[in-house]
Amino acid sequence: MKPLRLISTLLLASASSLPLASVAQNHASAGSEAEIRHWMDDFKRAFEARDTKAVMALYTPDVLVYDIVPPLQYSGAAAYTKDWETYFAGYKGRLTLESRDCRISASGDLAIFTCLEHTTGTLTDGKPVSIWLRNTTALRRVNGRWLDFHDHVSVPADMETDKALTDLKP
Repeated sequence: MKPLRLISTLLLASASSLPLASVAQNHASAGSEAEIRHWMDDFKRAFEARDTKAVMALYTPDVLVYDIVPPLQYSGAAAYTKDWETYFAGYKGRLTLESRDCRISASGDLAIFTCLEHTTGTLTDGKPVSIWLRNTTALRRVNGRWLDFHDHVSVPADMETDKALTDLKP
């Protein structure tokens, strides 16, 4: 079974067996949750350092990403590395990442977490950026390490105007 199909099946199966009141809780063993939170801390450090190599060390070679910038998808580490290089090159000075309302689910060697992410920084043209994004990350344990094999980053859209809503806050 393909990894994305397996993740979807796991999510549907686990969601359908949970009482509605517990959906907002984390569903991972304490060990897996701690390891995933450590992965999140490593990502934050690499992101804020604008270290493409350290960021990409957290991904599988076959990563598939749906980012908020074109194209529709990035397939493979080489394509996603270029995306990160372009992204980091667009900023000067300090770049920050805050994650909020994170939810972690893990079963065996597969895990998913969702977060609201706040990115702030200054573009090279001097324009300040402060944007909240929705992020879903799928991880698989490879040789004892959690690695990201799928990201889905999005912002809400106004369906009447066909415009992204980038000024929303939690």
